[in-house]
Amino acid sequence: MARGPSMLLERAFVGGPVCGVDEAGRGPWAGPVSAAAVILDPRKVPKGLDDSKKLSAKTREALEIEIKAKATAWCVAFASVEEIASLNILHAAGLAMRRAVEGLSVQPAYALVDGNYRFQLPCEVKTVVGGDGKSKSIAAASILAKVARDRLMIEMDQRYPGYGFASHKGYHASIHVEALQTLGPCEIHRLSWKPVQLALMGEAPSQDELALDD
Repeated sequence: MARGPSMLLERAFVGGPVCGVDEAGRGPWAGPVSAAAVILDPRKVPKGLDDSKKLSAKTREALEIEIKAKATAWCVAFASVEEIASLNILHAAGLAMRRAVEGLSVQPAYALVDGNYRFQLPCEVKTVVGGDGKSKSIAAASILAKVARDRLMIEMDQRYPGYGFASHKGYHASIHVEALQTLGPCEIHRLSWKPVQLALMGEAPSQDELALDD
């Protein structure tokens, strides 16, 4: 049995280009959610594509450059903290995905989307549970989405010092909890999230409340 993602799912579709779609940043307490869409060129697929969470930051950054140079088309998009608050995180992630697909320079006929939720996208959608470990297109999208969001959160660390965004990227961390209690929230905190509310009150969120992750 083959290990890691392949192009088998992409080759199963006929009738037009296939893009992989994935998001990053559903779980953090701060910052936007990002999404990427990638149409790989079957003749120039970068080596080493995999679920972004399994790769080191250095490897992800190197692959980001290669994906952008070799892909037929790619696009990264975001949904803001305000959109997360108004739509909820699931639909904000879907909005970022739709923006990414709509931003592709080549219109796809099909989208392979990581997960089990069928978002409304401007093409036919196939959901793939654990897709970033099965489809190279989804893996490529997961890498672009994560690198873009991580880079943004490093910039946010400069704009909002003291929270440690450069290290934890907005996720739960002791330095993050302490900063929330000492400094209060900043403009990019997801104030509707219960773990953030509990941290502001000096209480510890439960493991269930911390379970949402990428």
